[in-house]
Amino acid sequence: MMPAVIRGDGMRGLAVFISDIRNCKSKEAEIKRINKELANIRSKFNGDKALDGYSKKKYICKLLFIFLLGHDVDFGHMEAINLLSSNKYTEKQIGYLFISVLMNSNSELMRLINNALKNDLASHNHVFVGLALHCIANVGSQEMAEAFVSEIPKILVAGDTMESAKQSAALCLLRLYRTSPDLVPMGEWTLRVVHLLNDQHLGVVTAATSLITALAQKNPEEFKTSVSLAVSRLSRIVSSASSDLQDYTYYFIPAPWLSVKLLRLLQCYPPPEDRAIQGRLTECLETIMNKVQEPPKSRKVQYSNAKNAVLFEAISLIIHHDSEPNLLVRACNQLGQFLQHRETNLRYLALESMWLLASSEFSREAVKMHIGTVIIALKVLKVAILAEKYAMDYTWYVDTILNLIRIAGDYVSEEVWHRVIQIIINRDDVQGYAAKTVFEALQASACHENLVKVGGYILGEFGNLIAGDPRSSPLVQFGLLHSKFHLCSVATRALLLSTYIKFVNLFPEIKCTIQDVLRSDTQLRNADVELQQRAVEYLRLSSIASTPILATVLEEMPPFPERESSILAKLKKKKESGALTDLEDAKKEPTPDVNGGPEVNVANKGLNNPQPRSHELLTLQLAAMNRPRPSSHRITPHSLAPSFLDPAAQAIHSSSTDLMDVRSVHLLNSRPSNPSAGDLLVDVFSDIDAGVISHVPGTEANFVRFVCKNSGVLFENQLLQIGLRSEFRQNLGRMYVFYGNKTSDQFNSFTSEVISPGNLSAQLNIQTKPVDSILEGSTQVQQVLNIECISDFVSAPILNVQFRYDGDLQNISVKLPITLNKFFQPTEMSAEDFFRRWKQLSSSLHEVQQIFQAKHPMDSEITKAKLLGFGVALLDGVDPNSGNFVGSGIIQTKTVQVGCLLRLEPNSQAQMYRLTLRTSKEDVSKRLCELLAEQF
Repeated sequence: MMPAVIRGDGMRGLAVFISDIRNCKSKEAEIKRINKELANIRSKFNGDKALDGYSKKKYICKLLFIFLLGHDVDFGHMEAINLLSSNKYTEKQIGYLFISVLMNSNSELMRLINNALKNDLASHNHVFVGLALHCIANVGSQEMAEAFVSEIPKILVAGDTMESAKQSAALCLLRLYRTSPDLVPMGEWTLRVVHLLNDQHLGVVTAATSLITALAQKNPEEFKTSVSLAVSRLSRIVSSASSDLQDYTYYFIPAPWLSVKLLRLLQCYPPPEDRAIQGRLTECLETIMNKVQEPPKSRKVQYSNAKNAVLFEAISLIIHHDSEPNLLVRACNQLGQFLQHRETNLRYLALESMWLLASSEFSREAVKMHIGTVIIALKVLKVAILAEKYAMDYTWYVDTILNLIRIAGDYVSEEVWHRVIQIIINRDDVQGYAAKTVFEALQASACHENLVKVGGYILGEFGNLIAGDPRSSPLVQFGLLHSKFHLCSVATRALLLSTYIKFVNLFPEIKCTIQDVLRSDTQLRNADVELQQRAVEYLRLSSIASTPILATVLEEMPPFPERESSILAKLKKKKESGALTDLEDAKKEPTPDVNGGPEVNVANKGLNNPQPRSHELLTLQLAAMNRPRPSSHRITPHSLAPSFLDPAAQAIHSSSTDLMDVRSVHLLNSRPSNPSAGDLLVDVFSDIDAGVISHVPGTEANFVRFVCKNSGVLFENQLLQIGLRSEFRQNLGRMYVFYGNKTSDQFNSFTSEVISPGNLSAQLNIQTKPVDSILEGSTQVQQVLNIECISDFVSAPILNVQFRYDGDLQNISVKLPITLNKFFQPTEMSAEDFFRRWKQLSSSLHEVQQIFQAKHPMDSEITKAKLLGFGVALLDGVDPNSGNFVGSGIIQTKTVQVGCLLRLEPNSQAQMYRLTLRTSKEDVSKRLCELLAEQF
């Protein structure tokens, strides 16, 4: 039991501070309040008056809250360490919490922390021991493992250690083992850990089982004795009544999660050689199988979930041992019953297990007896599961399921179209193809309602990926969906209304058309409350929400949590032949979430159909970023959509076929990329054999256009096309670079490298993921760049690409459009706040002004869009002259935040602009002024 919090220990100052933050009306007000609090805390820590433990705890809690809001905290570490020496639980707890969250494992203070941890680990107070173990597990660094990996086993096996401390010690050791498996020593303690399976406290047994399972996978011989103890413990659990283990009974199932862990531990070993142990294990498995046949003790889903979790793990063990014919046949018969269950998940799991049973010689005939049950029970669902299981790639799967819905729509359950939506959402490399395919399917005069549901969902999320084709323009997409609206049920019409509001974000040009539909009497006065409420709320949202808020509220759906599927193993085998990356690897690869979303790729036809059809629409997938991995796909020049560049860019590219259809997303949905001064193409390898260096007219114009857009073609010649898409949040960003081979021959020795000229590497941290050294003809690969802005900068990084084509070395160096305004955070301000701040920044060190001739037609809407794309928030009604534009924002870097105010004054008669930038740093003002002036 943890000690109770002392009455009156509520830290009123912390509550007031949190309330103040919640009441802030703008981001700037929040930052101002936080800066004030940070200054106060710093003065308290540096003051002459010594702080008591309560005050330190209160201020450390405030620093934690500030950090959790996303702000940097660079002090308070010593005060947190001082709290570790306190004898009060709450103070020590807050100190450990601060260290777990904010302390860098490479900090010079780690020695002091380790000393405090050692003191608490040696304490006779089990609560303090638990806090220290929790901290070690939360930090989980290699340094922690080196310091304590020999101490924790002693706590774990000591006879006088409390049960709660034993649990924490087992899980802490498991955490360190996963971090540094080679540092965990095997020795005398291993045998004593195994005997924890006999501990009277089931919490200790559960934690020890998790630890032993992980250790046994690498050192099976060391833990071989755990088999008999695991069987013994499992036998006691499955033969007990729910009243015998009251504290560990879950909906009438005794210790279900411990049972699952024990069954998984036994799967690390072959069947026991000792007949007595084997017989006892067989009895356990038979008991588990028998309990399934008993009348249910509860109708709640928690009861059935727990019971089935134990059952399926038992069946997995039976299949793993593959030595008891009777158990294998019983398992097969039980799975046959599940195949007729109304719950889709049970049918799915049963089919997966039945497939494994079919490979056993003892149960093969029993499986054959259930073929008829499979055919009758699964119906259309069987086709859907098999389509997923045997999919050659995801485009084939989409084709198959959409055909299934077209042909047998009445028999397609909700689960089927939900599943295809899940796969499309999770796989950005098929999203464009799915949008195109479902758009074509909806053009049929008679569409099943399930197809309309899929079409509404897919086009609402990814309709922008096919909007470059005039045949599937935004207005055409909307008209096609709305033509089905009156024929659908209430649920489908509700879904379509959600699609319409998504279109408002994706396609601002048809906003008025959609608003007309939403405000019609058939919607606002609809007899159905759900439809009426959606229409009213969506109309209001589209009318009053600013573009950034609308983009945030209606941003793309994040990937669904993916369960293990039979399609994964299939796709893993296809990797080497250029197939799609499987979902399992994508789940395992950790990447920072920067504005969340999937990777970017080109959709393709199946491997069994290498020649793409001429009507295929290939688009570069521009969904939000999730877990990017390089992959290659077959593409052909004649199957490409028109480029989504402005007229000037189209003129540049009209002489060659685009390999990638790069569609710009709405300017406020993501931060724009930026240009840099100087030529787009520079030779940075003049001291080596540069081979053939490509220079294309107009590339500098391409580069400049990236200031106010987030994606496009960066470079193109007769051999190679380089496109990119990027997104940014605060001082972090991620950029996808796409290399398209326009020839029919492969590129060999393909390499790409990002070079930071001068001191840029200290200002901009860029991490790259490698690409394959061979780029096949008519294919495209993707490279991911993770970006961190350390401080303000001027120059741009250089992307150098080298490859051999027809024996010649090709060397291309392109400036990457990563510049300062990519790290803008729009900030709303009142007129009073704006002018007060404007006056504060009136000195020559803060202001930069430029008067220049207009290079493009002066259109107020285009100007507004460019300013929004630049990254600032436009402030309406602030400037007395309604024709002027006023904006504000904050440049986010790791080391400092720089506030920025701008004013743009167009003079249409003189065809000139006056641009004024005021920031708290002169260099930032100059750079932003240079960047923005090039846009007009």
